[in-house]
Amino acid sequence: MSIPLLEYAPLSQNHRVAGFEIPGDEQPRIYTTENLLTASDMDMLIMAAYRQVFNEQQMLDNHRQRFLESQLRASQITVRDFIRGLVSCDSFRRLVYDSNNNYRFVEICIQRLLGRNVYSDREKLAWSTVLATKGLQGFIDTLINTEEYLGNFGYDTVPYQRRRILPQHAQGELPFARMSRYGEDYRNKLPLPRRPIRPIPTGMFDEFEPFHIDTFIQRADWNTSFGLIALFITLAVLFVLFAEANILFWG
Repeated sequence: MSIPLLEYAPLSQNHRVAGFEIPGDEQPRIYTTENLLTASDMDMLIMAAYRQVFNEQQMLDNHRQRFLESQLRASQITVRDFIRGLVSCDSFRRLVYDSNNNYRFVEICIQRLLGRNVYSDREKLAWSTVLATKGLQGFIDTLINTEEYLGNFGYDTVPYQRRRILPQHAQGELPFARMSRYGEDYRNKLPLPRRPIRPIPTGMFDEFEPFHIDTFIQRADWNTSFGLIALFITLAVLFVLFAEANILFWG
C-alpha cells in the first residue's frame, strides 16, 4: 500500500504571494500554446521547455526528444504531457536522478516543475516518500497532477520561475537555471586536485592553485628527475651503439 502525501505548509505568508516584480527585472516571458501564431513561436516554446527542465548547462542536441516534439507540433499531446515526457526521459534520469539523493532530486523537480523553492525540509520529506513508494514515474505524475501545477500552468503553459528574486549583487539567490544539478554529497565524490590553495572544512576546494615557476622548482623531486634523465641518456647511447654495431656487422 502506497503512503499518502504527508501534510506540509508554507513557512510564512510570503510563500502565498502570487509573485512580485523588481524594477528592471520584470516577470519572465510566458510560453503557452494558447497564443501561438507561427512555427517559430512553437520552436521558442519547445526551447523554453528544454531550458526549464534541463537548464542551460544541459541543453545539448543529443538530449532532445524529437518524437515528443513532433507530437507537440501536431497537437497530439499538450505542453503538460511534453514536460512530463522530458522529465521522464533517460537523459533527465541520468543527469539529475542518478546523481542525487531523493531529497535533492525532489528539490530540483519542485523548482523546475512548480517554479518555486521548497517550503521546508518537511516538504522534501513528504515528496521523497512519494518518490520512494511510487517510483520515479509515479512521483512525476503525482507532482504534475497537483492543483498547484494545474492552477499555475495548466495544460498549455511551460513552467517558469514564479518567485522573482533580487540580483546577486543585492544578496539575492541565483535563479534556478544557474544552480548546480547535483548536491554537495555528489560533489564531494568528484576527484580533487593534488594541491588546493587552502584547506576547506568540508574537504573541498573553490579554485586551483596558480602556476609559478619558483614554486614548481622548489617542489620538484630532482633526484627522480635526474635519475630519469640519466636513464634516458643511457638508453639513447645504447641505441646508437647497437645501430653502429648492426651497420658494421651487415656491412
